[in-house]
Amino acid sequence: MRVSLFLLGLLLVAASPLPAQEDEIVANLAGGRVIIHVAKEAIIFSAIDHPLETKSVPPRVAQVDPSHIAIFFGASEWQVSAQPKPIRLDYDVERPGRADPRYVRPGGEEADLEQIGVLFLEKLRPLVSRLHHKIELKPDEPLLEMILIGYAPKDYGPEVWSMEYRAEQESVSATSDFWQTHILRPRFTQLYPPEKHEAKTLVEIRFPVDLPDLPLLGLIQQNDPRIARLRSSDPRFAKVIDWIEKGQAQKANSADATDFMRAVLPLIAGNARFLLGTMGEAGTFQWIVPPEEPVEKQAQDKNRPPEAPTLRKKPTP
Repeated sequence: MRVSLFLLGLLLVAASPLPAQEDEIVANLAGGRVIIHVAKEAIIFSAIDHPLETKSVPPRVAQVDPSHIAIFFGASEWQVSAQPKPIRLDYDVERPGRADPRYVRPGGEEADLEQIGVLFLEKLRPLVSRLHHKIELKPDEPLLEMILIGYAPKDYGPEVWSMEYRAEQESVSATSDFWQTHILRPRFTQLYPPEKHEAKTLVEIRFPVDLPDLPLLGLIQQNDPRIARLRSSDPRFAKVIDWIEKGQAQKANSADATDFMRAVLPLIAGNARFLLGTMGEAGTFQWIVPPEEPVEKQAQDKNRPPEAPTLRKKPTP
């Protein structure tokens, strides 16, 4: 399986001749699938966990600015041997505010995306620099991938981006057993909206890309028996499926599309954990199926109003 290539490289660095001040560092990986339906008035997003190793972490969700969330794959959690708690990229990073004009590049990405990318780059850089074993990554294989979901500024509308961080290494010892690792600037790929001539349908991303399960869109196109049963069980589901098949998924009623996703996820996830949420144009979001893992309390933002929405799962009373 392709993922095994970089599991080897992200394991222990204790065997390397590290300087005395450095402690062992390990990256815990997240794998799985993200399925996104941009409907009439909301974006429905879901993630299905696919563990990559014994200590895998699930795909995690974080709000990265007032109008975007991110789902994290790959090296999203780092454990330093001398620290009791791991470093989690989904909340152990400063959140951007207003787009910084210093990050605008002619012909490049929007300033807000570039700023988000740089913030996570700066968080990754000191962690990745402590990897001194050879990482067996393929040339185009990311160390970390963030799926950015939200609404673009200037009334551009809903958007989905892949933000991939790759690494490069060079040997700095005569025996080639000690390597310097550098994280590269993120690569941005726009996944939604599509080009004008292309269909507007479901967006599905996998990490790693060779996960064997057939995409939800493929199941719909093949009229999989599970989809056929859902289609016949509720006329609202039939309408949502029809819009998806016509390449006009953006016309589906968001409440109906959410209910359809809630019904289909257990069928395609099997015993795997999954989460489901929605995000509206005003940056509002709602958990339909919240993440299962407990969430640690974070420091409160003094400038954040108490009524502001949060991605954190509310404790059960």
